[in-house]
Amino acid sequence: MAETFITYRKFNDPALAGQLAETLSQHKIDYLVEQDKLSFNPTFYNDAAETEYLVKLKPADFERVNTLLNDIEADQLNDVDPDHYLFKFSNEELTDLIAKRDEWSSYDYLLAKKILKDRGVELDEERLSQMEEQRINELKTTEKPQTFWIVIGYFFALLGGIIGIFIGWHLSTYKRTLPNGERVFVYREADRKQGLIIFYLGITLIILSLILRMITAR
Repeated sequence: MAETFITYRKFNDPALAGQLAETLSQHKIDYLVEQDKLSFNPTFYNDAAETEYLVKLKPADFERVNTLLNDIEADQLNDVDPDHYLFKFSNEELTDLIAKRDEWSSYDYLLAKKILKDRGVELDEERLSQMEEQRINELKTTEKPQTFWIVIGYFFALLGGIIGIFIGWHLSTYKRTLPNGERVFVYREADRKQGLIIFYLGITLIILSLILRMITAR
């Protein structure tokens, strides 16, 4: 069975996605680059600026690529611009950046560690490991109850609309990728069950509506 590719990084700029893809290709690491719209837009407004470029890897390659990018960007730290915005960060802000490294580039992560070290604050491997574990546990936490979208989903599903079907599908299936490559559901189990009901309700009503139209058209 072929191993699944999942999103490793997201970019709004195709050039940045291309740079990462080139690095992966040079090191003979399998990847995919896909173009996608930003997450759930209920208005369905087609805005090219909202396009994301997804670089996908096999989950088993996540740690290898993390190490590779860290090594590449560590070589650039000696030539850092003295006006780089991270030099204006407080120690607390830099520590928070390190704790949430998944929201920042590898370069920013390494530079934050270097700045803290230069200021006399050095995080040992045990502390970094604890921060990473805590962050993963935070990301595993499901979102708050989606009462509003559940109500909207039922409303559109009862109208036999595609929007209701999409909301139901999104609530029941949407996952996020953790820094270690693990995939977890974003919404609570109760909300996912409601989403599944909305999804099938919308499909059922569309089918019944089509059947009714065929009967009345005779």
